[in-house]
Amino acid sequence: MTAYMDHKDLANEVIDQSRAQEITDGVHRVLDRIAAAESMAGREAGSVQLLAATKTRDVGEIMAAIGAGIHLIGENRPQEVTVKAPGLTRLLSERGMSLGVIGEAGAFNGAAASGAANGVGDSDSTGASANAANHIPFHLIGQLQANKIGKMLPVVNTIESVDSIELAEKIARRATMRGITVGVLLEVNESGEESKSGCAPSHAIDLAQRIGAMGGLELQGLMTIGAHVDDERAIRAGFAHLRRTRDQILASGAEGTAGCKELSMGMTHDMAYAIEEGSTIVRVGTAIFGERAFI
Repeated sequence: MTAYMDHKDLANEVIDQSRAQEITDGVHRVLDRIAAAESMAGREAGSVQLLAATKTRDVGEIMAAIGAGIHLIGENRPQEVTVKAPGLTRLLSERGMSLGVIGEAGAFNGAAASGAANGVGDSDSTGASANAANHIPFHLIGQLQANKIGKMLPVVNTIESVDSIELAEKIARRATMRGITVGVLLEVNESGEESKSGCAPSHAIDLAQRIGAMGGLELQGLMTIGAHVDDERAIRAGFAHLRRTRDQILASGAEGTAGCKELSMGMTHDMAYAIEEGSTIVRVGTAIFGERAFI
């Protein structure tokens, strides 16, 4: 258990009006920033999804963000998924909504979830499309240890931090045993910083093609963390390279890569650069919730 989890009750569901308003204002400001960046880049309005990064935020805070217009959430640590998922699931159910994977008969199990959430699928999927409007996909955006895979698969739709064949194979085996398909993004270390996870950019195309061919997985795209520097050109270069890598993967026509369309890149400080370079998902925490009280 991480230290801050000893000091903050992440399952807490109670939030005062002033804190809820702070979060609501944060969500609206970020959505406005995304819209401005889309317009500046000449991109279609709504082409970028806002993922609320909810590390250290409790259930009440997350529900306030969802109430303000968040439709996608992501957790860094499996321990937090386990603590928060029951309360979030119950509270969303009370609002006629659902979270993450919702069972064998639902439209939101693995690949079906991704398709329904993006408005694609069978021509008679009207019910699934209706459900998608009230569904909050749940992503794991931080590192996943092998011994936590089994606990994550019943909850999260997509794992954005797959950075090796070994991890992909372990997830695929667990998913196949459960008879489900799990969405994955290949994490690429575009900045080359040793402190960051992710595969080497030179290996990304090969790894993506191998992951795409695995049963139990749906390769949905690529993810990176921007360079931690003040040089705009360096930050943009990493994002632009990830976009070109994604395009090469799609152009390869390799088995299982046709759905490799997402680019999860950009956070509070660099989201505008990421959007201009082609991001489809920005992962934002601080600009929504404020500075973290715990590390």
